[in-house]
Amino acid sequence: MDFPVAVALAEFVPTLPVGTNWRYEPKFDGHRTVLWRDEDTVRLQARSGRNVTPVWMDLALAGLDMLPPGTVLDGEAVIYANGKIDFAAAQSRAASTPARARRLAEDLPAHFATWDILVHPAHGDVRARPYDERRALLLNLLQEHDVQPPIQAVPMTDDPDVAMTWYQQLQELGIEGIVCKPANSVYRAGRVWKKCRHAETVDAEVVGYTGPAARPHALAVRLPGGRIALTQTLKVPLAAQVSAHLMASGPPRSARTGAGEAYRTTGPGPVVEVLAGTSRHAVVTATRLRSL
Repeated sequence: MDFPVAVALAEFVPTLPVGTNWRYEPKFDGHRTVLWRDEDTVRLQARSGRNVTPVWMDLALAGLDMLPPGTVLDGEAVIYANGKIDFAAAQSRAASTPARARRLAEDLPAHFATWDILVHPAHGDVRARPYDERRALLLNLLQEHDVQPPIQAVPMTDDPDVAMTWYQQLQELGIEGIVCKPANSVYRAGRVWKKCRHAETVDAEVVGYTGPAARPHALAVRLPGGRIALTQTLKVPLAAQVSAHLMASGPPRSARTGAGEAYRTTGPGPVVEVLAGTSRHAVVTATRLRSL
């Protein structure tokens, strides 16, 4: 399997799907990360495929110490603060320089909540195996090698009542919702899972912007259905977070949305959350940067 890998995603659903074929995991509010344990080193990639090892070096060192070579795990890089998962802290780490990331890690070390194994040291690429088999391989590997925090498996249940209890009671601890996975599902790129979240948002890929790259006024985003639309005017913090990517993505070209609105294109990269209720309209509301 070549680095980087295209990751499996989940689409929003308003209620938990039920049935004997469903498995449920709490959705940790962090940064999607794939951890590659190679022969002599560890690499970490973002959802976009970008190499983010320098800002999560504490996780890289943990993986180097505890995981056997030939292991690739999918999961979420999270940071705990004051007894709960702090997405803002993870966001700050992800947007840092390597030097600043090291300083941040001294006070708030990262954890890696893993939910899937893509490559197993004894079985090779296991993405074509059903979820239940991959889950068993993951748990057995972590137990066999005595893997301890900051690397640990997310909980899983096949009981929708337990999943609903997680959904209702763990929000204040930084659990966004529940990810629902068919027991027989293989791991592949695209939206193969379901997610039920407290905040009714959807993920949208940034494909362009209006205004100057250093201070974008709005973003052009590709919504889950494929439609490209402009967001409402960005708040200053979100504009600042996205601007570095826009300025580094090369010369833009002019383009228009299906509604005829002009924007400048950008290279592939950021994903933002937009309010689900606005995604049906010409102008959408971006709430925060999801990943770079």
